[in-house]
Amino acid sequence: MAGKLLVIDDDEASCRLMKAIFEPEGFEVLEAHDGQSGIASEAAALPDVVFVDLRLPDLDGLDVLRLLREKRPHLPVVVLTGHADVKTAVRATQLGGFDYLTKPIDTEEVVVVARRALETGALRTEVEELRRRMAAEGVLAKQMGSSPEVQNLVGRVKAVAASNFSVLILGETGTGKELVALAVHRKSQRCNRPFIALDCGAIPDNLLESELFGHEKGAFTGAERRKQGRFQLAEGGTLFLDEIGNLAPALQAKLLRVLESREVQAVGARQATPMDVRFVAATNHDLQQHVEAGKFRADLYFRLAQYTLSLPALRERPSDIPYLAGRFLEEAAVELRRPVQSIAPEAMRLLQEYRWPGNVRELRNVVRQAVLESTDAMVRRELVSKLLGKQRAQSARPAAPPVHRSLKEIADVAAREAERQAICQVLRSTLGNKSQAAKALQTDYKTLHVKMKHLGIRASDFNQPAASASATTTRH
Repeated sequence: MAGKLLVIDDDEASCRLMKAIFEPEGFEVLEAHDGQSGIASEAAALPDVVFVDLRLPDLDGLDVLRLLREKRPHLPVVVLTGHADVKTAVRATQLGGFDYLTKPIDTEEVVVVARRALETGALRTEVEELRRRMAAEGVLAKQMGSSPEVQNLVGRVKAVAASNFSVLILGETGTGKELVALAVHRKSQRCNRPFIALDCGAIPDNLLESELFGHEKGAFTGAERRKQGRFQLAEGGTLFLDEIGNLAPALQAKLLRVLESREVQAVGARQATPMDVRFVAATNHDLQQHVEAGKFRADLYFRLAQYTLSLPALRERPSDIPYLAGRFLEEAAVELRRPVQSIAPEAMRLLQEYRWPGNVRELRNVVRQAVLESTDAMVRRELVSKLLGKQRAQSARPAAPPVHRSLKEIADVAAREAERQAICQVLRSTLGNKSQAAKALQTDYKTLHVKMKHLGIRASDFNQPAASASATTTRH
């Protein structure tokens, strides 16, 4: 079959003529007799070419052209009219019309225009597909580096993006789980639909259900108006559920029901509605251990993990560190208006030898602080050593004379210093976010707050410069 063609014309004789012309040429011809039904037919049938009459009972043909082009920018739309009008032809071209033909229709001309429209549409689709693939692969390479580990990840993302599998992304904090989720979306057929992200660990359990499912007006105290949930907002696109391991058991059961039924019911709604959403989830926990310990449903785990992507930690790909550090330095120098141009080789070696428990997010934070505090055009080893913590510098110093203290005093001091270093390290990687730090340290917020107060640690010392961290939509 040559292609699918939609004719929007209130003149039934014109529609019959178009069928008589195009069906022998191998086209499937659909017809609609007003603007609204034409728009609905286009959405349902997704034709390759549309012919729309300028004068329709309900909408102007140019309005139909504009609405169709808003939904499908590369759809070839040909305007038909019984009166030649240069002004209208120009306006149709400005709105993105593919061509402008006058009635009575010339059989040879309209077939040539239709075939040219098909070829142009196919070429545009091919170009957009190529751009989409290059963009998805380019983003990962640009954001993560060019090591063999990253290249392997890019290949796996490319493979799963073409499917409609649910994807589970595993990786330590700061390895770029949301970045990879976004790459899966951008490389999929859903790339022109919404990508909606939700951090399941950042919202209290009593509010998370409303965030996910939405609610009707009056569903509970404070529900003064109807609210769409993340499922509804992601319709046709991708829903990214970060830190899925923090989901409460009751919500795990409801999420499983959504995955199985492909329907979602808002809080307070009387019935469920169909849903077309792809799920990508991520966690820095070992979900299989959570399943074995009874903390996570096995059936939900297998629903989410139709395909698993495991992200390498930064310490497992040290060859990417010079590239990443250089990119972060360049970005910070421009943002902070600092004349820093490079990182000294000795400083770079320190960066490559460090274990990076906070991964790329921690590296970015350290480089930004180095740019801010550097006194010349090059980041020196001493500054990097200071930023990476006192332990490395202390290990190079002569041992201090022995101090006669009890074992309990020695243990208390050592424990206090170990807690200080651990808390500072995690706060550095979370840019001073105490809620995230508490989760990373597997303690509650109040306990962390009290310990920070006793140790004289201030979260504000770790959250600068962080101006651009909240402005970006893709996170490491």
